[in-house]
Amino acid sequence: MRAVVLDGQGTAKVEELPDPEPGADGLVIAPAAVGICGTDLHLAHGDYPTGRFPVVPGHEFSGTVVKVGPGVHGFAPGDRVCVDPNVACGTCEQCRAGATNLCPDLVPIGVGADGACAELVRVPAKVVYQLPDGIDFATGALVEPLACVLHAASRIRPIRDQRVLVYGAGSIGLLAVAYARAQGASTVDVIEPSAVRRGAAVEFGADTVHAPGERPARHDVDLAIEASGHPTAVSDALDRLAKRGTLLQMGVVSPESAINLFPYDLFDRELSLVGSQSLATAFPDAVRAVLDLPRLSERMVTHTFGLEDYADALEAARSDTARKVHILPQR
Repeated sequence: MRAVVLDGQGTAKVEELPDPEPGADGLVIAPAAVGICGTDLHLAHGDYPTGRFPVVPGHEFSGTVVKVGPGVHGFAPGDRVCVDPNVACGTCEQCRAGATNLCPDLVPIGVGADGACAELVRVPAKVVYQLPDGIDFATGALVEPLACVLHAASRIRPIRDQRVLVYGAGSIGLLAVAYARAQGASTVDVIEPSAVRRGAAVEFGADTVHAPGERPARHDVDLAIEASGHPTAVSDALDRLAKRGTLLQMGVVSPESAINLFPYDLFDRELSLVGSQSLATAFPDAVRAVLDLPRLSERMVTHTFGLEDYADALEAARSDTARKVHILPQR
């Protein structure tokens, strides 16, 4: 099979690899659509802490079952499926508490194990879900980022009547805007440098959009959702929080980055700083929730590429014109 391989040194190339076998408890899937996100951009440069190299990227995906392991029930060749990329042990303290994303033995597909930017991918059956009727493959590949937003929402108090400010209008930021609006936020504002993405944020439900530095600096934000991964955005968010405001950190910031933090602000304004990594146990909820987001792939996916054009896909994902970039491995 053909597959994209990252070497951890900034090089991505298509190689011929052996076709995978399902094993006793697995499935072999032919990926139809694979999303690129901030994790992949870090991974491609070799600066993602849990990356294992060389690795086939691709953790946001859907496709068709090709082979079924002998110990697997409930799936058959031809089934249309989507995949939770986080393969946790299921028995450790974190897993028992529902924090499967923090499992010390977590193996993320497309990060710590070969992923879906390939003609075939092998995955454990326990992380595979049937696509609902009427949901296309492009939408199926958006279930994973939607699950990240649902998990993040579970980490904070209800959004209803809160003044929300979202940093970044990439795919996660846009889904966060849509979710905050659907949950009854009193206002939803967005800070985003790209004029194209600011327009997308309005389409997804933002009340007002601003370029960095345009929004007046005042303590009037109940919930800041940081989805850009830029340290300056994290600092700016902290400065804007109202009393008892919450910073929800979703963006992947380089582990080498640091910001100034004034502990007195935490005390004086009773601020809450909440991290949200990946999706924990939210994937099944996202499979159901995607049904309530009509035309999601049509509104979200702006660029598609074949496997051979993976480097171009990365550049598109970094550009200010992309909402979501998809790889189509069967193209």
